[in-house]
Amino acid sequence: MASANSRRAAAIIRDRARANRDAARARRAAATAARRVRTGPRSLVTHIIATGAPLDAVEGAADALRSRARKEGIRGRAVRIRRTFNGHARRTLTVYRYTAEQVAQIVVNYKPRKAEYKTIRAALAAA
Repeated sequence: MASANSRRAAAIIRDRARANRDAARARRAAATAARRVRTGPRSLVTHIIATGAPLDAVEGAADALRSRARKEGIRGRAVRIRRTFNGHARRTLTVYRYTAEQVAQIVVNYKPRKAEYKTIRAALAAA
């Protein structure tokens, strides 16, 4: 028969092991997500947000980069998503995801005028 102290000690060890496994699982998930964001195709908005740009300038810069990409003939990977509009039925949209190399090509000929867009351009070029 095991004493109460040894059962309590075993329970503590078991709980620590479970907590360690959970923490390791969370770390692996975060690392995997970060790797996917760094290496996989993302929307232009996500690329801009990743530079730390202010959120009020993100949409305008993304629109400018999108038009620049269209002029250069750079098309991201088409992805179909389902989005709800004004609480109505989910509609299927085609959106485009761009790799870091494609964004670098777009940024080469992007000449913004606004100061905040210039900082976004510099950050995207450095990334």
